[in-house]
Amino acid sequence: MTEFLATPLGTAVLIAAQTLLVVGFVMISMLFLVYGDRKIWAAVQMRRGPNVVGPWGILQTVADAAKYVFKEIIIPAGSDRPVFFLAPMLSFVLAMMAWAVIPFNDGWVLANIQ
Repeated sequence: MTEFLATPLGTAVLIAAQTLLVVGFVMISMLFLVYGDRKIWAAVQMRRGPNVVGPWGILQTVADAAKYVFKEIIIPAGSDRPVFFLAPMLSFVLAMMAWAVIPFNDGWVLANIQ
C-alpha cells in the first residue's frame, strides 16, 4: 500500500479521496444547516417547517437539490451561453478551494501553501 501511494497515480487517488472527504463533510454540514435554518424560520412564522420528506423532514434539502438538478434549464435569449453555464461551477470551485487550505487535524491539510 505504501508503494502505491508513492506513485503518481497513488498520489492522485489520495488527493481525490481527501477532496471527496472534505466536499462530503461540507455537503452534509450544509444539509443540517439548511434544515436548522428552515426549522428556525418556520418557528418565526409560526408554521410547521420541513416535516414531509424523510424522518423529521431531514431529507427536504436533498429533495430540493434533486428538484434543481432535474429541472429544465432555461437559457435567456440574450445571454452568453458559456458564461451562463460556467459561472455557477466557477463559484463552487472557488468556494471549495477556500476549504482546501483549512487544517482539519495536526498536519492534515489538502493544500499546504507555506
